[in-house]
Amino acid sequence: MAKYRLVLLRHGEGAWTKENRFCSWVDQKLSSDGIKEAQNCGKHLKALGFEFDLVFTSVLSRSIQTAWLILQEMGQEWVPIQSSWRLNERHYGALIGLNRAEMALNHGEEQVKIWRRSYDVTPPPISESHPYYAEIYNDRRYKCSDVSQENLPKAESLKDVLDRLLPYWNEKIVPELKSGKMILISAHGNSSRALLKHVEGISDEDIINVTLPTGVPILLELDENLHPLGPHQFLGDQEAIQAAIKKVEDQGKVKSAEKLNPNV
Repeated sequence: MAKYRLVLLRHGEGAWTKENRFCSWVDQKLSSDGIKEAQNCGKHLKALGFEFDLVFTSVLSRSIQTAWLILQEMGQEWVPIQSSWRLNERHYGALIGLNRAEMALNHGEEQVKIWRRSYDVTPPPISESHPYYAEIYNDRRYKCSDVSQENLPKAESLKDVLDRLLPYWNEKIVPELKSGKMILISAHGNSSRALLKHVEGISDEDIINVTLPTGVPILLELDENLHPLGPHQFLGDQEAIQAAIKKVEDQGKVKSAEKLNPNV
């Protein structure tokens, strides 16, 4: 029997997710489909009888908005929320704003998969001339972070994400979990993958094959030492979840029409 239970999810679909662009640290709200995903997630968690005591999010709007919508659907709007940049999406550096399918056409699907899914490969860093540099680094939310703005990342591998996430996990989330609280973490694809890698002991090689769909809750059941009692469980219609996973994996592939005619 599980000593601790934790629900983790990647936020609902964002506006740039729909456009198949690397969103990363650019602050985007949920798309209309993303709003529905978060609401449906809340309805499903309510039907399963979950009662949360504390919610953790990143400082990006799509993560926070997802948490709000879930709690609203569950009738648990009063549950406290704590936000930290350490749960932010992976910083994709110079790739921010670029279209994944177009990148696959120009650089090859395997290279894009390495940039998106590998453990220790870092994309080229963002420069001050990047169109989104000022928007990110002049954002007031990072003045409240526990590191100076000049020490915020300019690009990250998944390993880097785990390195900046672990102190927050160990110092903030774990004590609340061990106190008996039921925790919801509304995060991002890569911060969630990094956490799963740590908790489940997923190898550097195998993590490349871990893909998380938007708006789907993941249940982790842990023993007294926070070791998993089994693999993580996607909660919901399993056939629909597998289709959603494939949709995410296909984001980094060349569209079929472009394969036939690269000049399209």
